[in-house]
Amino acid sequence: MKNRSELREVIMKVLYQINLFDETDLEYDIDKLIKEQLEIQNDFVDESIKGIVDNKDRIYELANKYLNDWTMDRLNKVDQAIIALGIYELMYTDIPSVVAINEAIELSKKYSDESVTKMINGVLDKVYHEEEK
Repeated sequence: MKNRSELREVIMKVLYQINLFDETDLEYDIDKLIKEQLEIQNDFVDESIKGIVDNKDRIYELANKYLNDWTMDRLNKVDQAIIALGIYELMYTDIPSVVAINEAIELSKKYSDESVTKMINGVLDKVYHEEEK
């Protein structure tokens, strides 16, 4: 059984795939993409991915508002996925803000470089202080 941090990594990987499929206008089945990454169905993963996809426009709008001199479409797909997950958890779930931000930072430390990690931290911190509920 995977812990929440490992499940967030699964979410990030599926979002990465979705971003690639969307960019190339290829069709995909979200449930199949999830199943490829996760053998056992998990509500946390399902709800998070579907919530992010359903709220993508608003999530990207918030990210773009706080990305200084950048936009989401200029970031690589992994960083887009990490930011989207962080904003989703801040804005649409009951997950404590410090946990949502810290989990995104930990993913970024694993998959991005230090400057991107700082940028993601800054964006999520601004979303938390300026926008959250």
